[in-house]
Amino acid sequence: MIDVNELRKGVTFELDGNLYKVLDYSHNKTGRGNANIRIKARNLLTGANIERTFNSGQSVQDVSLEFANVSYLYNDGDMYYFMDKVTFEQPAIKKESLGESARYLQEGMEVKLTFYKGEAIDVEMPTSVDLKVVEAEMAIRGDTATGVTKKVTTETGLSVQCPNFVNVGDTIRVDTRTGEYITRV
Repeated sequence: MIDVNELRKGVTFELDGNLYKVLDYSHNKTGRGNANIRIKARNLLTGANIERTFNSGQSVQDVSLEFANVSYLYNDGDMYYFMDKVTFEQPAIKKESLGESARYLQEGMEVKLTFYKGEAIDVEMPTSVDLKVVEAEMAIRGDTATGVTKKVTTETGLSVQCPNFVNVGDTIRVDTRTGEYITRV
């Protein structure tokens, strides 16, 4: 059992027979009484998001997870396939379980796969990925008091707000935690 005060972004726990991964965490302490811990979490088996409030002092069930470094191979629409670099096994994970991480995956990309009771349930992405721009809209010049940005689409289908100078064929670096443009590569 782990105390709810130890729940932070990225922590996996079990609640009501389901596995959850914390997406957001806030600790609220009023003048009197116990503190409240508010979390947003994703169900790793179904992909559904929940919001839950706990009182300080409550606890949730800790889980034992296994990790493996794998390479992304391909997807067939609903399932994403990876290859373990040590055993050469090819575990698969559902698209719902990946969530937004699916938009950053490229063939041959190395990621860390999380296993629970022998089943792949989650992917830990690198902090940034380099993606090629395949479509860019025309930006309108004139509003230069703040930076001029335009929306571009990458090879994986991800839409990103970028500076005006990014064109089709450029490679950009995107932060996988926020989905924001970092730099042109």
